[in-house]
Amino acid sequence: MIKKSIIFKFLSIMLLNGVAFNVSAQVSPTSDHVALYVKDLKKSADFYENVMMLPVIPEPFHDGKHVWLRTGEHSQLHLIQGAAEVTEHDINSHFAYTVPNLADFTKHLDQMQVKYGNWKQDSKNPQLRPDGVKQVYLQDPDNIWIEVNDDKF
Repeated sequence: MIKKSIIFKFLSIMLLNGVAFNVSAQVSPTSDHVALYVKDLKKSADFYENVMMLPVIPEPFHDGKHVWLRTGEHSQLHLIQGAAEVTEHDINSHFAYTVPNLADFTKHLDQMQVKYGNWKQDSKNPQLRPDGVKQVYLQDPDNIWIEVNDDKF
């Protein structure tokens, strides 16, 4: 009887630890969306849909001031009309997308006549990160920097 009691207590503690671990694992946030306040919604939406090849998805406002695009399985880009002006941004502040084939993507950029380059913007040749990932950088119509890379995760 004592053995069963000890086993029951042990299993109860293990179960509670497992539940506590699962609860704490669920607390960590994941990316949902990035919202960009843009000057010209049509121009920005066209860029992200046609240059970046992001699919437009339904948005709940239906007010002509929002465009939402899918950026991953569970993430989105929200464009919001209303910025008073386009400002300069430092390349250090950027967000990044990965593509299966960077060479194919840069060919697409060339066809779309979109300027891109390495970190210094002195060459179209991709930047090589220390971990071997190739990167190029470009700017959207609001001068927001975007990195596109071939990271395989």
